[in-house]
Parts: sequence; structure tokens; C-alpha cells
Amino acid sequence: MHLPRLHLPIRPPLAVRRIYGVDRPAAFELCREHPVDTAFIQQNLEHAGIGPSGAVGLFSKVDEARLVALAWISGTVTPFGFSDEGLDLLAEYLRARPHCASSLVGPRAQVLGLWERIQGSWGAAREVRDPQLSMVCDSDVSIEGDAEVRPAVLDEASLVLPAAVAMFTEELGYDPTVAGSGYALRSRSLVRAGRTYIKLGPRVDGPGRRVVFKADVGALSADVAQIQGVWTAPDLRGRGIATAALAEVVRQVRRDHAPVVSLYVNHYNHAAFRVYEKVGFRTRSEWASVLL
Repeated sequence: MHLPRLHLPIRPPLAVRRIYGVDRPAAFELCREHPVDTAFIQQNLEHAGIGPSGAVGLFSKVDEARLVALAWISGTVTPFGFSDEGLDLLAEYLRARPHCASSLVGPRAQVLGLWERIQGSWGAAREVRDPQLSMVCDSDVSIEGDAEVRPAVLDEASLVLPAAVAMFTEELGYDPTVAGSGYALRSRSLVRAGRTYIKLGPRVDGPGRRVVFKADVGALSADVAQIQGVWTAPDLRGRGIATAALAEVVRQVRRDHAPVVSLYVNHYNHAAFRVYEKVGFRTRSEWASVLL
């Protein structure tokens, strides 16, 4: 007697699970092979404990559970290194956790591939920014920097916050402080860590000082410092302030934080792109962001 053959679905020899402390050496090894694309992931892993972290890993079950890809999942989802099969598994993992993040940010193929797989369960995006240019500066800056640019001190946090809110509102279209104190606390924590760089100038509506330029080291790993939140007061734009100020930021960040400085910029932001090129940044790859 011949028994009928059972055609069972074939699952890929891969598994997605949380990263624990025991996985950190393998995770760091993967990050350091691609330090620019994984700076945000590596930063968070460096501060993780021995328990489950905010990262998930893609493991090969046929190669002694080797870690082959990583994603950080918190307010932002940042995937790196996933194959098509891996993205399928990561999407399955995320579909069980709808609305666990406010954005997807990272290498273009990873972000868009993941979004294509989860958008049916996560709902419509508020905006998809595609492509964005990932840029890197890893050598001495040749142009003269602005000597007045320096890290803000904690007593200046109240000056920094209006500039940070103005930058965020201009970039994303809404005031982040309406959602609670989280944004203000984040801004203050960057100042406390010496990771917000400012130039001060006179107020235009009375006595006192204001921030006329700012930039944050928004993500910082052992290998890469990622610049975020670059902003110049609107009434002072077009005067070369941002170019000289950012040149000084890069010089100080490479000296004090990490040898490689990165950032990413929307492809349509030609003015910002020209500033970054003048400072010495070069385009390395394409990123994308999905804002939810």
C-alpha cells in the first residue's frame, strides 16, 4: 500500500528572536562590519543589559545559530542585513505588534522592503521619504570652521529647546511638545551628554541671546557619530553660517566622539546637500524613512 505524500510548507532555515546579552558579541561584530548603517543599532546595544533588548536578530538555524541580520525596534524601526526571506520573517514578527513605532528609518532596500510587507496591518504612512542620501565625512575638514560653535551646557537647555522644536516642526510638520514632555527630555539629555552643538546670537525681539545654529549627535556608537537636527535660524539663512558652523561641529565631533561622522538628507533638500558637500561629506548610499 502506498501512503499519500504530505506536502508541508517549507519554512526557511531562519529564525527571528530578541537579542540578549549573550548575543551582543555577535551583534557588535555585525555592526562593526557596517558601522554607518548600524550606528543607531550599535548605540542602543552598547547600553543594553544582559536581558532582552530592543533589538531582534535574524539567525541562521543551519549554521550554528549564526546572527545574519539585525533590527532595532522601539520608537524607530531600523533594519539591517535582511534577505527577502528574512524580511518576510521580520514582517511576521512586526505584524503581531502593530503601531509599536512611529517611523522606519535605514538603508533604502531594507526599509521599503519591510514597509511593503507590513503596511497592510500597520496602516497608511503619513509620509514616505525616498530616497534619502546617507553621507559620510571621515577625514579632516578643509574649510575654516566657526570658532563660536561649541557644545551647549546644561544651563542653556532652555535656549536650545525652542531651536530644537522649530527644527522638528519645520522638518516634520508638527510641534513635538504637544505629545508630552518626551521631546524636551530628549533635548535636555543630549545637552547633558555634550552632544548638542550651538552658536549663539542676539535675540531679534528684545535683550538676551538665542540659538542661531544647532546640530545634535543624535546617534553615537564606538565607531560612528550620526549628526541630526541641523538647523539655522530662518532669518539668518543664506549667509554661510551653516557651512562654517557644521565644519566646526564635524571637527569637534571627530576629535571628541568618533572618527567617522555621518548624516542623511532628503534628496530634494538641495541647499542642505550643498552645505554638506562643502564641508566634506560624500554620498555613500541611499536610505529611506517611513513616517507613521
